Amino acid sequence: MVYCTIIERDGNREDGELPITDYRLPITDYRLPITDYRLPMNTVALFGTSADPPTQGHRAILEWLSQEYDYVAVWASNNPFKDHQTPLDHRLAMLELLIENLKDPYPNIGLYPQLGYSRSLESVKVARDLWPEERFILVVGSDLIAQMPKWYQIKTLLQQVEVLIVERSGYTIEPEQVQALTELGGQVAIADFNVPPVSSTAYRERKETQVITPPIQDYIHREQLYHAREPFQTNSQRAIS
Repeated sequence: MVYCTIIERDGNREDGELPITDYRLPITDYRLPITDYRLPMNTVALFGTSADPPTQGHRAILEWLSQEYDYVAVWASNNPFKDHQTPLDHRLAMLELLIENLKDPYPNIGLYPQLGYSRSLESVKVARDLWPEERFILVVGSDLIAQMPKWYQIKTLLQQVEVLIVERSGYTIEPEQVQALTELGGQVAIADFNVPPVSSTAYRERKETQVITPPIQDYIHREQLYHAREPFQTNSQRAIS
């Protein structure tokens, strides 16, 4: 079996060097081989997310991206500006469950754990090796755009991708934030799409189960993530009862 290495980095080191933790995940576990969508693809939406856990909002974004772009490449990664409660391998597994439920109506969505770097520029470099001739659309939530001017080699990144901002509930897109990116050389667009007002935080902090899909809920309780200790029935048990 072929394996890829997932790189988890901690961006808080003062010396600029990022310690690396490897996650050994079999590539064959992930559907949609690259060659299936090599040609005649023109646009690849690059969607990295914390996925802690993936929600109905992530699902809606993927559905929309699938209809707007030729291919959607998804991965889980650590945002150095956020604290993560869940190991990366679990978040990748939950993303795979989400995509598995979308593969029939939306076959142009694929999970690419090898893109899972903390620095977006490094993810884009790997994506360029996979798709040398394609046009890249970097998808970011409106909660991140204020941080983007501080990202690693942001000017270089903006030379290689176009930016698509997806507005999240509670995070208004301010004109000056968009202007800051365009002044750095970015081509910026705003998605004509309303994301459902749900968030991973709502599940982590308040266990609002309606924000996640049933297979992900089953996985969370099976793996005892997010302190999931309350009595729980799997989907098959629910169907019987």
